Amino acid sequence: MRKILFSVLLICSILNLTYAQDDEEEVGSSELKVTATIGNPSGIINNGFIELSVKGGVPPYTYAWSDQNTSLKSNRAENLVEGINYDVLITDANQNSFTGTYRVPVESITEHFNGFFKPIVDKMGVVLFSDPFAALGFYDPVIYSKRTQVAPISWEATTAVSYSLKKWLVSDENHITKGQEIAVVALSNGSEEIIKASASGNLKHLLAEGEVIFNPNNAEHLIAQGSQYFAEIEFDEPVALRYPNGTLKRSGVPFIVVWLILGAVFFTLRMGFINIRGFKHAIALARGKYDNPDAPGTITHFQALATAVSATVGLGNIAGVAVAVSLGGAGATFWMIVAGILGMSTKFVECTLGVKYRHITKDGRVFGGPMNYLRYGLEKRNLKGLGKFLAGFFAVLAIGASFGGGNMFQANQSYEILSGQFPALVGHGFTFGVVIALLVGVVIIGGIRSIAKVTGKVVPFMAVIYIIVSLIVIGVNIHNIGPAISAIIDGAFSPDALKGGFIGVLIVGFQRAAFSNEAGVGSAAIAHSTVKTNHPPSEGFVALLEPFIDTVVVCTLTALVLIFTGMHEVQGLGGVQLTSDAFASVISWFPYVLAVAVFLFAFSTMISWSYYGMRAWTYLFGKSKRSELFYKLLFLVFIVVGASVSLGAVLDFSDMMILAMSFPNIIGLYILSKEVRGDLREYLKKLNAGELFKKQRENKKKME
Repeated sequence: MRKILFSVLLICSILNLTYAQDDEEEVGSSELKVTATIGNPSGIINNGFIELSVKGGVPPYTYAWSDQNTSLKSNRAENLVEGINYDVLITDANQNSFTGTYRVPVESITEHFNGFFKPIVDKMGVVLFSDPFAALGFYDPVIYSKRTQVAPISWEATTAVSYSLKKWLVSDENHITKGQEIAVVALSNGSEEIIKASASGNLKHLLAEGEVIFNPNNAEHLIAQGSQYFAEIEFDEPVALRYPNGTLKRSGVPFIVVWLILGAVFFTLRMGFINIRGFKHAIALARGKYDNPDAPGTITHFQALATAVSATVGLGNIAGVAVAVSLGGAGATFWMIVAGILGMSTKFVECTLGVKYRHITKDGRVFGGPMNYLRYGLEKRNLKGLGKFLAGFFAVLAIGASFGGGNMFQANQSYEILSGQFPALVGHGFTFGVVIALLVGVVIIGGIRSIAKVTGKVVPFMAVIYIIVSLIVIGVNIHNIGPAISAIIDGAFSPDALKGGFIGVLIVGFQRAAFSNEAGVGSAAIAHSTVKTNHPPSEGFVALLEPFIDTVVVCTLTALVLIFTGMHEVQGLGGVQLTSDAFASVISWFPYVLAVAVFLFAFSTMISWSYYGMRAWTYLFGKSKRSELFYKLLFLVFIVVGASVSLGAVLDFSDMMILAMSFPNIIGLYILSKEVRGDLREYLKKLNAGELFKKQRENKKKME
């Protein structure tokens, strides 16, 4: 393993040395002479810079950087990834141009890894997030705007100042030019602001003189999106929106979202809306009404559910939802719930198959999940070659995902969050990682029984904590319920939604739900395959509760906390910080409770994903206990690494592996769906006839 790691680092070093630029160099054409100053202030990733000095030609110069976040007017690009190429096209007033390529040199191992994986992540992103409809020419993905909105200059979502419209300087429906003074706004602190037009076009008044624009004490103003706007400017022609570097903004339907949602819709219809009609029976199974301790398997229905939920309920439910609501607005909440309900059907199908095709050894160990039903289920349909390929491909992706998204990301983010609340932890990432590794090791060394016992206690505890705290925040702001519901419904269905239109809001909501509950990814089928049952569909019923808990309950609560407190309108903060500030707006010490909840979320996710990765590992490298132990030790090492260093693109790569798991899995689910539907019909027929769970019914009668 050390030889392989050394070889990878050596190759990365050679590649970086081959393309690295000197710290300062002068190149140019006959007209423009350009001197580049390249810097890497530290060994921390993504903090490189390139600064250009131009001589010759006729100013002003424009700088078209390949980095989307660098302005056309800026000669300096910052926060750059070390070890990769950046291009810039410099043009002067006479259209003389110069093209240069520069690279920030790497100085640390983490920068080597980050720079090595960044191009890979970008290429994977092209596949996962490409828009198939735009590629086929169904529509133009470029984002155009017909109008822009006008707000007070100093307005921020967290402002404590009220704004009123004092005077219009231009009449309604008049044509204005960019930079023209159009209104005077009065602030409650006694100051005034002269508002100038940001573009040319027709001015439309939204308020009359003397009316209040924004009052932070008004619930409707605080929650409703766009309440800070008092005018609109309708462009003479639709304007294509651009990034700071001048490239066009595009809004499409990511292929991975289409893949997951279409699968969920298909399975919902194929199984006759099992997500709705099977909910009551699922609750009864999870409560243990039909548990059979003598059935084959190792853990109960509830423990299997808790293990699977612990793997999905994590930082994505807090940080990810905050980002989604910030980007897509309150309306994204509605579509997130819809996607969660649809995903319940996908979970039913994959977890039914996980139990049906599992293998139990003589010593009681269970080997199940997508690797089994992809290989042996497809083999039954004379698709042996395809089945072996899909199973192997899935296993490789699952191992990578377990080390990254299910391990290093959790350790890294939980350390960042806890150190933010408890300053004593700052600078002690390695020690934190060792402690977490020891805690995780104590649990996972004992296998699935030990994992199930811990998750069976931790998951309900952390869920109750988070739900109670969320309900307190919502309860304190219950007077905002009217504006909140209005913001969610209007934002979900309004074709002029401020956050990207109807399609844009829908996609943001669907994407967050799909990424959070992992319906279609197949990971949960590994945990559910270990359940004690003689009837595979019974565990499918239990599994459909997972997206409901993860998305419909936990994700929705996070979104409601943000909306009820008005934090969904705040820009420029990270997801966890947004949620933390929303909690702190009610009780100052609530962020500490949130930090504890985040830690428990991360801890439970790690122990569950360790089992997922181990089963994928044993599928590829043998089912011996020695193989299992090697994987567990390797998993613990990655926890320490994750908590110790910033990994950037390495974690992005692993996250994409989680999403990529859905490709082989859903292909198999489509092929095997007819079989699952047949098993479901047979199960329901026997259940309704009283032929199932006879022993459990008899025991219940005796107890009565």
